[in-house]
Amino acid sequence: MNQDQIKDMLLGLEDTGLEFSITMTGKKSRKVNGLYKPETHEILLHNKNFDDENQLIYTAIHEYAHHLQCELNGGLNTGRAHTAAFWACFHDLLEKAEKKGLYKIGVEKSDELKALTEEIRSKYLAENGRLMNELGKLLTRAHVLCREAGIRYEDYIDRILCLPRSAAKTMVRVSSLDVNPSLGYEAMKIVASQKTPEKRAAAEQQFLSQRSPDTIKTNLSRKEENDDPKTKLEKEKKRLEKTIAQLTARLEHVEQSLASI
Repeated sequence: MNQDQIKDMLLGLEDTGLEFSITMTGKKSRKVNGLYKPETHEILLHNKNFDDENQLIYTAIHEYAHHLQCELNGGLNTGRAHTAAFWACFHDLLEKAEKKGLYKIGVEKSDELKALTEEIRSKYLAENGRLMNELGKLLTRAHVLCREAGIRYEDYIDRILCLPRSAAKTMVRVSSLDVNPSLGYEAMKIVASQKTPEKRAAAEQQFLSQRSPDTIKTNLSRKEENDDPKTKLEKEKKRLEKTIAQLTARLEHVEQSLASI
């Protein structure tokens, strides 16, 4: 693919109102496969790094996700680049590319990797979920026994089991909500963190559909914003205030530079 074809592909995944360019550097880099420059809205692709087109497309989509996030922030660099919102945007673009037949993650290319993936899911992720679920139930029972024996449960957690209190609290919550252990404990924690049964069911279904954790958390957060117009407006106000402050600072810098010339 050449630069124009890559740009057309990216615009076909999601349009943007902020003009950008793509440059194939013709170089090999040991540090990064690609780079996005928010100041000039330029995507650089070190095309000598890639063994096939699939790898090139993955990197191009990654950098384009940075561009889309930059557009959301008023075309400015906001500092931290790899936020949960970024990863959600990136994974959403990858899913679109997969549906269009433009990109494949490629697990099916290796029979050994396919078998290992199933082993990880069944023997480790699901088993860990089951064990942590049982541990949460045991901690609930320990809380009752501590109270009956006149023992501070917090001291028992801190100095007998040597568990962080937040971890113990999360285990108890996960087990009390009967979250599907096959998801694995880390996914179970995200499901259990949702406030309503409907949101927990939605999160669980998205995990079963193999959506990424950041995508799921961002999707549920967006839905919450849409359900509450006041919250949505307050967040938009904060984003606008931040953008105005950044533009004002930039304007002052430009004016000072002009004055010194």
